[in-house]
Amino acid sequence: MKPLPAILTEPERRPKVLDDCIEVLDAEVDSKSGLTGIAIKGAYAVVKAVKPGFVRAAFSDMLEDFSARLDPFFQEARATSQPLPTFLASRAGEAADALLGITDERATRAKNMSVKKAYDKLRPTAKKHVEAAIPRVSQMIEKNTADVADE
Repeated sequence: MKPLPAILTEPERRPKVLDDCIEVLDAEVDSKSGLTGIAIKGAYAVVKAVKPGFVRAAFSDMLEDFSARLDPFFQEARATSQPLPTFLASRAGEAADALLGITDERATRAKNMSVKKAYDKLRPTAKKHVEAAIPRVSQMIEKNTADVADE
């Protein structure tokens, strides 16, 4: 089976995947409510205000890492003929930990203090938010890999 990073980063597919990643993030941020929602929306606004295109550039920089971390789940779902959203729903905690490992590593190296402070402030509750995003993430991956045959 073709690895997930090879699929999602194909030159003709990559721009649409990045658009879809931003749509997933926007939908997740918009779905938040209460005091936590206010904090998340505020932090996201700070990140987007750093410079135009920052969010897309961040996704572009991390797409290979994200897809590599999710590839074992993708491969197992395919090997067991399970729809990715169903498979990842049962392993949302593990998938969230895999994804957060990337952002944790990057946050420690962040040079922009506003971005670092926003990440550090939200990190204690990040896992539950990433777990909540897994359905949208898995649907986005399934959408962008549906035309790829198992090899």
